[in-house]
Amino acid sequence: MVARLSEPCVSSTVQDTRLGEPCHRSISCLYFLVFICVNLCSTVVKMPSCLFSVKLCVLCGKPSAFVILPMPQTLAQIKDMLISRGLSPRKRFGQNFLVDQNLVRKLVDESGVEAGEVVLEVGPGTGTLTEELLDRGCEVVACELDRGLADLLRERLGAQPSFTLIEGDCLANKRQIAVEIVSLLAARPFVLVANLPYGAATPLLLALLTEHPTCRGMFVTLQREVGDRLAACAGDKAYGSISVIAQSLAVVRSIAKLPAECFWPRPEVASVMIGIERLPSHAIDDPAGLATFCQRVFMQRRKQLG
Repeated sequence: MVARLSEPCVSSTVQDTRLGEPCHRSISCLYFLVFICVNLCSTVVKMPSCLFSVKLCVLCGKPSAFVILPMPQTLAQIKDMLISRGLSPRKRFGQNFLVDQNLVRKLVDESGVEAGEVVLEVGPGTGTLTEELLDRGCEVVACELDRGLADLLRERLGAQPSFTLIEGDCLANKRQIAVEIVSLLAARPFVLVANLPYGAATPLLLALLTEHPTCRGMFVTLQREVGDRLAACAGDKAYGSISVIAQSLAVVRSIAKLPAECFWPRPEVASVMIGIERLPSHAIDDPAGLATFCQRVFMQRRKQLG
């Protein structure tokens, strides 16, 4: 929600001779007090959907905009939501919730998504990243395999017109994107932004890269080993089929290394945040064929061709 000041306050102003316009010191003080009050309330009172951060854009004391944005969920809130519903993180689904609020914002910032864009999120969990995307005006198509978390998401976000939830596996036959997701995306350009379940990361990224050219980018957190393989150069120990496929079709970049304490529960493996941005043009006529070829070749690394 953005509230802009349409009319300047004429009382208690100070003329700034450098800019030639009044600086509204009293307004600045007022909004600073609002800032303090709102943040104090968010600390004392538990309000899962109503924790706010306040941003004041001030030029020489004049606020040009007063912006109130919901903050990403805290670890305490995530735990409370799960406990109240008799839920807990499920290892078999690779559930490690991203609880660092700064990293949630950073992931969305790095994706470059803007209001009105379609975003695919796989493994939304309790919806902390989902809410950040919705707050920025994105249309979110989320896919959640866990029935309990799917019910939680419907309860919290089901009334949002820009939110669509698919309950089920994001992959069909462990290789292709689920039909329900493809149908909802309807060949529209989209971006994947997600804290990915570790088990789904590699097949999901490969499917989007090779079979869905309308996916312009993938900005995700995943297992560091997979991130290293995606970005590996020829000759590196981690270099393999996924390296060739990804770098033939996109630019892969590492955004940040994520320590275990950024997640709850803490994963037993290291994690990274990466960006995969599809090349606007490339020489690959059949990406799916390239993937099949590379996978067969790298299954027999020591065999000589020809």
